[in-house]
Amino acid sequence: MLENCKTAQERWGGTHQMIDRWLEERKSVLVHYFDISVEKAIEPDNQTLQLFCEVLMDYVSAGHFEIYEQLVREAKEFNDGGIELAKKLYPRLEATTARILDFNDKYDTAEHSLAHQESMAADLSSLGETMTERFELEDQLIERLHNIHREQIA
Repeated sequence: MLENCKTAQERWGGTHQMIDRWLEERKSVLVHYFDISVEKAIEPDNQTLQLFCEVLMDYVSAGHFEIYEQLVREAKEFNDGGIELAKKLYPRLEATTARILDFNDKYDTAEHSLAHQESMAADLSSLGETMTERFELEDQLIERLHNIHREQIA
């Protein structure tokens, strides 16, 4: 997962400051995810888990309220089929958002974390799969709705 993040940054880094910042946030999400995954194997740390939830929510929010809107604006401006891709991918992105929000609601406080400690390993595994799916969908959006127009925007 982290290697895919680096690859995305190498391909799309520098094309737009907002996307660059967002890809850095993605890397931060992954670092925090791996931190809690490793700690979970040893002993869970509620503070680390809550920090991860905050970073994850910031990333998801930036995607929905900044990046996706920018990409759709570009797709509308160039009117070259990008809107159809967005309409196809957004429902799948929304589904990943719902699963991520469910995880956050379950583990965003120390009390919640303690109440669900026995299911944390399975939930972290499922969340990892959800994040992988989401990152792949987002990469498709960036590739199709932004990179194709990179020269025209610059």
